[in-house]
Amino acid sequence: MHYLDNAATTRVLPEAAQAALTVMTEGFGNPSSQHRLGIQAGKLLKQSREAIAAALGVQAGEITFTSGGTEAINTAIFGAAYKNRHIGRHIIITAIEHAAVRNAAARLQAEGFTVTALQPDANGQISVDTFADALRNDTVLASIMLVNNEVGTILPVEEMGRLLHSRCPKALFHIDAVQGLFRVPLTPQKWNCQLMSVSGHKIGAPKGIGALYMQKGTNLRPYIVGGGQENGMRSGTEPLPGIAAFAKACRIRSNAMHADNQHIAALHQYLQQQITAELPWAEWNSAEGVPHIANLSFPGCKSEVMLRVLEGDEVYVSAGSACSRGKESPVLKAIGLGKERIDSALRISFAPWNTKEDIDALIAGLKKGAAMLRR
Repeated sequence: MHYLDNAATTRVLPEAAQAALTVMTEGFGNPSSQHRLGIQAGKLLKQSREAIAAALGVQAGEITFTSGGTEAINTAIFGAAYKNRHIGRHIIITAIEHAAVRNAAARLQAEGFTVTALQPDANGQISVDTFADALRNDTVLASIMLVNNEVGTILPVEEMGRLLHSRCPKALFHIDAVQGLFRVPLTPQKWNCQLMSVSGHKIGAPKGIGALYMQKGTNLRPYIVGGGQENGMRSGTEPLPGIAAFAKACRIRSNAMHADNQHIAALHQYLQQQITAELPWAEWNSAEGVPHIANLSFPGCKSEVMLRVLEGDEVYVSAGSACSRGKESPVLKAIGLGKERIDSALRISFAPWNTKEDIDALIAGLKKGAAMLRR
């Protein structure tokens, strides 16, 4: 099998899976219980929180565990908007955000907030000037992704955070770092960021676990209420198996981050070389950004048909964000691509365990598909 859809989800690292299994079968106590098993579970929860905090370069007390990136994003956006609505009701996002951000903003817009969606250039980049022009006296929240999930663009969050802090000091800055974790060094404090969302299943942890960084003193209204777990920010018994697996994946990926990114950059370069040599008519939709995401169009080859051809050879890529479910990509549309180019686009995304053999299988499958589909 040649799995190249790692921006959608990664396989679970064996060590992370073992960490989850150990908790489920041995350390299964409720962290809120006062007996020995509960105390042991509470200690593991504390250690896991410290591991995620270390990956983000923040304090352990600033981490709230969630069910994934979407819940973390929703908690941040709704919490920030409602906290500051007495100050203003203007929110800034980008037109290339993940659906979790776009749809949360749309709901707030229906409730009377004003949303400005910044438009990207042809490379999927949002300029600092574009961000600066959108700032208003009543801006209370900016939610900007660090790394785009379809074309890999790295947005200038440091400069944006600095501008927001200086011109709208009461506004909150949320960064969706789901695709950025262990691809880009995370420094939320340097970026004047009060809120940051991350997810486990993009880095080798299971699905269903994520985290929200909330800078000390931000004090948002809880999104889920109940027994007061997670310092009152996210009630419900903590899913300790997933949390332990997330922490283990963070430790592994943190220790190997430099070598992993060098390996993935080499794979990206090899992909470029092979595309140029074997499929020179393909069109690149991703410009400079993180090397773990590549987006290309293959004119004359419908994405959904090419996916089936590749799947027949055990090669797995994507036609866009996994959350788009076959719909036209709003990201590719926003950067100005025409319908034919969008309809023939594929996203190839790497993880540290991918090899050149995976790319060779991809190229062979693409050539096979092109021979069948192009006229």
